[in-house]
Amino acid sequence: MTQPTPYPQHTALSLAASGVPVLPLRRGKVPFGNCTMCADNACGGRPNMKVPGPCRCPAPCHGWAAATTESAVIVAPTWAAAWRQAVCVAYHPGGAGLTVLDLDDADAIVWARTTLPATRTVPTTRGEHWIYRGAMTSRNGVLPGVDIKSTMAYARWLGSGTGTIAALPDAVGALVKEPSPAPRASQTFPGPLRGGRGECPHRTPVFLERGIAMAEQRITEASSAVHATVYRTFLAVLSMHGRCGCLTDTHVARLFTAAQSKGETARHCTDAWTNALTTLGL
Repeated sequence: MTQPTPYPQHTALSLAASGVPVLPLRRGKVPFGNCTMCADNACGGRPNMKVPGPCRCPAPCHGWAAATTESAVIVAPTWAAAWRQAVCVAYHPGGAGLTVLDLDDADAIVWARTTLPATRTVPTTRGEHWIYRGAMTSRNGVLPGVDIKSTMAYARWLGSGTGTIAALPDAVGALVKEPSPAPRASQTFPGPLRGGRGECPHRTPVFLERGIAMAEQRITEASSAVHATVYRTFLAVLSMHGRCGCLTDTHVARLFTAAQSKGETARHCTDAWTNALTTLGL
C-alpha cells in the first residue's frame, strides 16, 4: 500500500513547483543537522563558503543551503527521515528572488506601515512577514524587532498571505549598507531635525523613548564592529524617527554619548550621523 505524503513534504512539493526553494524544519523550527559526511563541516560547508547557492549533499544539510526546487530531491530516500520528523517547511527567499521583512512586534509593524510601501503580508506568531520582490543581503536586528531574510537565510512558510508583492524599496536596502567615509563632514553637533515631512508614528512619547533607549543599549552592548554598529543604529533611529521632526538635541546627544562610551570620537559620531542622513535622503 502506498504511504501518504507527509503534509510538510506535500507543501514543499507545491512550493518547489512554483520556483520557491524549500527545506524541512525540525522541532524548534530549525534546520536539520548535517549528515555524517558533513558533520563539523568536514565537506567545507556551503554557508561557510559564503556562496548563495544550493548544497550538493544528498541530505538536507547546511541550513538555508539545503533549499531546493527539485522534486526528485524532495522525495529522495535521503530526505525521507527529515520529512517524517519535520514540523514545518521553510524557504530560501533570496533563491526565489524575494526579501522577507520579519516584523516581530507591534512597534515594528507601525514602523513598516508608516515608512514602507504596502506589499504582501503574512501573519506570524508575534507579528508579520512583509514580502518584497528582489533579493538582498540578509541581516538580523536592523531595527528593534526587524530582521531581513533574503540571500543565505531561510524563512518559515506560513501561507501565501494577502496583497500584491511590491518591488523592494530602497529604504530596506539602506538598512544594511555599511558606512562610507565622509572626510569633510562637519564636526559640529548636528542637532535635531526640523520641519519633518512625514506622519509621526509616535502615538505616545513612550514609543520614541523606548526607541532611543533600545538604540543606546544596542551601541553599549556591542562587543565588536563598534564603528558599523554605531552607523547602523543611527540609520535605524533616523529611518524610524527622522522624517517627523520629533528628535531633539537631547535624543541625539544620548546616542552620541553612548557611542563615545565605546571609544568612538565626536568626529566619527558626526560623520556616521551625516552618512545616515545622506543614505536616507534626509
